[in-house]
Amino acid sequence: MSSVELDYDFRAMQLDDLPSVIENERQSYSHPWSEGIFADCVKSGHECWLFLNRDSVAGHGILSIVADESHLLNVCVKPSLRGRGYGRILVEYMLDRARLQLVSCVFLEVRPSNLIAYKLYESMGFNEVGLRKDYYPAKSGREDAIVFAKELLYD
Repeated sequence: MSSVELDYDFRAMQLDDLPSVIENERQSYSHPWSEGIFADCVKSGHECWLFLNRDSVAGHGILSIVADESHLLNVCVKPSLRGRGYGRILVEYMLDRARLQLVSCVFLEVRPSNLIAYKLYESMGFNEVGLRKDYYPAKSGREDAIVFAKELLYD
């Protein structure tokens, strides 16, 4: 992470934010989520957050909470802002949102080809707990997903 002072904030995602979110998704992924998927997440009451850098959208995160478990469905940082520690900040914020709901465990999936994300989650205490065969669409067929889990501890 650079020594430059971080200027960031978080804000709940609204339907009006979806054009910026979709643009970020399309710049980031070969198979981005659709606007409809994001709209459904916002409307259903999932934890949908924007990561703002100097008041512009730098990333987003989506967390689904059911009972005492949660699923980190989407984490995305704008490509031009990667390598600054923003992914870690965004994931930690989403974990804090889960803690506010007294969640005991957070799950997520990651592509094996996304080594940067894999290493980030591993460094944050997520553990590999499974594999979903042919989970993701890929340029040539399908790609597996590694399932990670992290137990959240409380005092």
